[in-house]
Amino acid sequence: MEKFDLEYLFKASNKIIYNCLTTPSGLSEWFADDVNVRDGIYTFMWEGSEEKAKLLAKKKDEFVRFQWMDEYDEGLKTYFEMRIQIDPLTKEVALIVTDFAEEDEIEDATLLWDSQIDALKQAIGS
Repeated sequence: MEKFDLEYLFKASNKIIYNCLTTPSGLSEWFADDVNVRDGIYTFMWEGSEEKAKLLAKKKDEFVRFQWMDEYDEGLKTYFEMRIQIDPLTKEVALIVTDFAEEDEIEDATLLWDSQIDALKQAIGS
């Protein structure tokens, strides 16, 4: 598995973005059709299928890090993280996505993230 980072610029506050990254209602606006949380395990549902992810870490208005449960159960060191960075000079808000994929799947994973982040931008009007 290869680690890769993607950067997206936003015209929105870090608080609004963070809410969309961490709450079931926020995530269901752009990431999945529906989201439930119980004991730090997020269940993401898409058109009849579901995936579970463990919340590994978060810091208010800054970042959230998840790991898919099948990868967690296998003991893999993979995760996906969404980190909000604000440029101190320009005040530009960027969302840095860190994810893992097989080398020959990084391009597809990037296209999927591009699509997901476009949905996020539409959801918050950025």
